[in-house]
Amino acid sequence: MIREVTGSGPPRGAVLDAVLERITFANEETGYTVARVDTGRGGELVTVVGALLGAQPGESLRMRGRWSSHPQYGRQFLVEDYTTVLPATVQGIRRYLGSGLIKGIGPKLAEKIVDHFGVDALDVIEQAPERLIEVPKLGPKRTKLIADAWEEQKAIKEVMVFLQGVGVSTSLAVRIYKQYRDAAIDVVKTEPYRLASDVWGIGFRTADTIAKAVGIPHDSPQRIKAGLQFTLSEAAGDGNCFLPEQRLIADAIKILQVDAGAVIDCLAELVAEEGVVREEIPGEDAEEPTAAIYLLPFHRAEVSLANQLLRLLHADTDRMPAFAGVDWDRALAWLHQRTGAELAPEQEKAVKLALTERVAVLTGGPGCGKSFTVRSIITLALAKRAKVVLAAPTGRAAKRLTELTGHEAATVHRLLELKPGGDAAYDRDRPLDADLVVVDEASMLDLLLANKLAKAVPPGAHLLLVGDVDQLPSVGAGEVLRDLLADGSPIPRVRLTHIFRQAQESGVVTNAHRINSGEYPLTRGLPDFFLFPVEDAEPTAELTVDVVARRIPRKFGLNPRTDVQVLVPQHRGPAGAGALNNLLQEALTPAKPDAPERRFGGRVFRVGDKVVQIRNNYDKGRNGVFNGTLGVVTGLSPEDQRLTVRTDEDEDVDYDFAELDELTHAYALTIHRSQGSEYPCVVIPITTSAWMMLQRNLLYTAVTRAKKLVVLVGSRRAIGQAVRTVGAGRRHTALDLRLARVMTNTGSTR
Repeated sequence: MIREVTGSGPPRGAVLDAVLERITFANEETGYTVARVDTGRGGELVTVVGALLGAQPGESLRMRGRWSSHPQYGRQFLVEDYTTVLPATVQGIRRYLGSGLIKGIGPKLAEKIVDHFGVDALDVIEQAPERLIEVPKLGPKRTKLIADAWEEQKAIKEVMVFLQGVGVSTSLAVRIYKQYRDAAIDVVKTEPYRLASDVWGIGFRTADTIAKAVGIPHDSPQRIKAGLQFTLSEAAGDGNCFLPEQRLIADAIKILQVDAGAVIDCLAELVAEEGVVREEIPGEDAEEPTAAIYLLPFHRAEVSLANQLLRLLHADTDRMPAFAGVDWDRALAWLHQRTGAELAPEQEKAVKLALTERVAVLTGGPGCGKSFTVRSIITLALAKRAKVVLAAPTGRAAKRLTELTGHEAATVHRLLELKPGGDAAYDRDRPLDADLVVVDEASMLDLLLANKLAKAVPPGAHLLLVGDVDQLPSVGAGEVLRDLLADGSPIPRVRLTHIFRQAQESGVVTNAHRINSGEYPLTRGLPDFFLFPVEDAEPTAELTVDVVARRIPRKFGLNPRTDVQVLVPQHRGPAGAGALNNLLQEALTPAKPDAPERRFGGRVFRVGDKVVQIRNNYDKGRNGVFNGTLGVVTGLSPEDQRLTVRTDEDEDVDYDFAELDELTHAYALTIHRSQGSEYPCVVIPITTSAWMMLQRNLLYTAVTRAKKLVVLVGSRRAIGQAVRTVGAGRRHTALDLRLARVMTNTGSTR
């Protein structure tokens, strides 16, 4: 069975047939791999290097390339392309079947099958799988599973062979097959740009490479329209809800390398076909509106969210009428007696606002009493028998809200019971049964999720959004919290600014506010805030691992797996999340001789690994698993080709091995991915290699993720750059304008 050829061009040079024994290094971005193979000649293992990404231990490979001599590592085979072939010896077949490549067959069962059928084992599975029942203790159910898995591998093989000339990886070829089944090759040939929207993991550039290989012209309208939509998708990935028309055209021309006229014509066709929306909105110059181009889902969501919030704000009914005429002196005195603490004046204002206004925002930094204010609001609401519903964007934030209030909180996704496809069980036609809905960590709410939430709040109910507007905005498109607080927005709000005395004693809180005001953090003489100065990135990474794995546990007694989180500005680089995850995994979850593990691309997954989901998948778990969901690997079965993750919402979620590109390690997270989570200790490596990412709200967000302890590792100059740099400006959104009702009506609003 030929599975994949990587590289392009005709075969050339030497040929090496061998069994892949182990992969010692793999770069998932470039495909460069270092591996050890057994040539079957009774000698030592041979080192091979090159484009082997996708090959798995146990496979028999036919590699084409050339021999070379490395000054440090000796004789190596440089792989230019390879194919996977079926083994022909009993030993090879036993290793192949026992490697977990065929679902349902593990090492023990492989031994039994090969012992029974010998060199004919693969022929039996291929041509007469019903004979597998002859193997002792192998029943009809497992026999059918093996036969079905083998047939699927054969079908996938056809897609892989077809895609071999364009370098599509194994995992993407599997996804293409599973998306389109028997129609896969036809779709790839005739509509390759569909792959970018239909198949997760395939973007415009991969689809464009395939399109070129199947003969789609460079200036085809199909290609140009796909490129325009890709440009808007990339902008949404950067947080923008739309792009100004001229910016979109300029960016698309750079990507597509075609004439401006063709791009303008295709954009007009997309607007006419309702593939995108063109709307004129007020520009910086009041005399000249901006032509905003939206992908349809973002335009619908922005219009809908503005309308829903205004509908709630001006509702005729009130589901908490008792607070309209309440004696606030008595109510607050009762609250003081109940809690033993007195509200500051701005906290009192926030309590009154949340209980009398249908929509309100509570914002403020750490140590300013947001948590106590929220608890006070909920206590008073419950005293009047109001139905209170609490939610937060992440599992960790929901747990923290539950602990804070003593009232059960859920993630927004679980609250709305999102279904496969992203539709919510609760919406305008079936609203939540709630009088007061409180959403914590609201800075994380992106446009699409905020719209789903607002639609589910019943008329007359109160919606309170709580968050720190100075933190990073949401990972997804939009700047919802900032737009609600913009000048001209009608949404009532209170900003807490007073730092309470107890919080002033915390170096974490003190330095968070110093950073937010543009001052360098204090790094000496504090019991909970430290700096280990290092200038270069590689020593920074090494010291970070030492701090996490040894120094913090020794000095503070914290568990390096569960209590300590490394947060970094970016993924790439020697001190980025990618490199640190490899180093921290080896320090905290090293390989064990008898423990199963699974390599996927450049990553190795082991039981005990901290992992994070990196895409929204509405088909997993009870109500989907979402970008940023954290968990721990609790099970790994090569036989069933399945990995199990226990998420931070205490749910066990299974992943087929082909789905492991949805997970990455979480020993080190980018600061963006840490939003909404809190950890006892945060370690922040910060180097000048991340210069373009260093901004005030990035460092502020990282520091405010810590409950007890912050350790900075890295460059004083880099910290200074982050503190000084205010940010890259606002995202392209128009929610604030829609709330202020200053939109123009001269453009198309399809």
